[in-house]
Amino acid sequence: MSKKIQAIRGMNDLLPKDSDLWTFVERTIADLFISYGYKNIRTPVVEKTDTFCRAIGQATDIVEKEMYSWNEANGDSLSLRPEGTAGCVRMMIEHNLPREGIQKVFYQGAMFRHERPQKGRYRQFHQAGLEVFGASDAKVDAELMMMTHSLWQKLGLTNVTLEINTLGSSEARKSFRDILVTYFSAHKNLLDEDSLRRLETNPLRILDSKNKDMQFLINGAPKLMEHLDVESEKHFEKFKTYLNALDIDFVINTRLVRGLDYYNRTVFEWTTQDLGAQGTICAGGRYDGLVEKMGGKPTTAVGLAIGLERLILLMEEQAIAIKTKQISIYIITPSDDAQLKSMQIASLLHDAIAEVIIYNDMSLGSLKSQFKKADKADADFALILGEEELNNGQVSIKPLKSQEPQQTLSLDKAIKYFKDYT
Repeated sequence: MSKKIQAIRGMNDLLPKDSDLWTFVERTIADLFISYGYKNIRTPVVEKTDTFCRAIGQATDIVEKEMYSWNEANGDSLSLRPEGTAGCVRMMIEHNLPREGIQKVFYQGAMFRHERPQKGRYRQFHQAGLEVFGASDAKVDAELMMMTHSLWQKLGLTNVTLEINTLGSSEARKSFRDILVTYFSAHKNLLDEDSLRRLETNPLRILDSKNKDMQFLINGAPKLMEHLDVESEKHFEKFKTYLNALDIDFVINTRLVRGLDYYNRTVFEWTTQDLGAQGTICAGGRYDGLVEKMGGKPTTAVGLAIGLERLILLMEEQAIAIKTKQISIYIITPSDDAQLKSMQIASLLHDAIAEVIIYNDMSLGSLKSQFKKADKADADFALILGEEELNNGQVSIKPLKSQEPQQTLSLDKAIKYFKDYT
């Protein structure tokens, strides 16, 4: 007997029982983003490896450890995308889109990172991302916070906290880097292996260490907030003013640096205590120098990414029931004569009612077994095509989630009956 084929660890299937929640979340996100004037884009899952190396930074964990990369026969190095911003920037440059004015775009799709799978952290995961190119004012930073704050409300989420920080300009960060290296170099004996490596490559990332033994040292480290350039300080103050005007609560986290090299000025994370260690469900910030760094004309930019797996986990943890306007109808056909008519009726219902789910029984089982399938499908109504209904050109409607009585109606009246529920 051949060995059973299984999925790769950390690359998960979406099962039918979970699809309603995923579809609801993805649709809610897309509808919200569109309502703010953002346009949907799609970029390839595979890009040249250099796209990510130049954007994310050679000294990041993603580039050093986590990318799925391989060499083509012609010598090109290609990689599965580990995040969405780099490919989006490449697209903006290649098609010269910023010349047309401010670009506000969003995307949803799979990302890939080669790391040890655990709850909330997978090798294939999905993100919804927002990116804005060509807008420099803190107003657009605040709009992203307004949109995500609205999204949590639409999804019914609670216990979510906005953490913000500013990384200043690239010049301010470079000066601060020297200050940080001096500080941590004086305490090398207290640094773990990762931090010793980061001391040489990306000392800001030491501030983000989760090593409990280092927290006292990190808490005493110099703060970038105290070494900002004037323009970045003004930008951050304006950003906070917008958040206060919008009644969006926030916490200033001076240790928030994000894991990618391209960020400057505003950085943020939406976090929760309900998911343990993997508590960040949305994160992002400004990357004003990235377009130029990747070969384009100087263009300001800001963006965010929402981890869909973590968002779904949080909704499940908080036992949030999804709400939908759709009604669902299970067509029960107890005889062979009813099959053709059931197809015609299903077509008419789909044409007449925009928000409807039709389950047309395919088992051709007994009346009792079909009602059981209607219950299992969680249908709102059973539409019954018995012998009497067929002979009289009618249908019977039985509500499955209320105590309303079953009634027999003409097809036209039945369609009106269902419309009144949508």
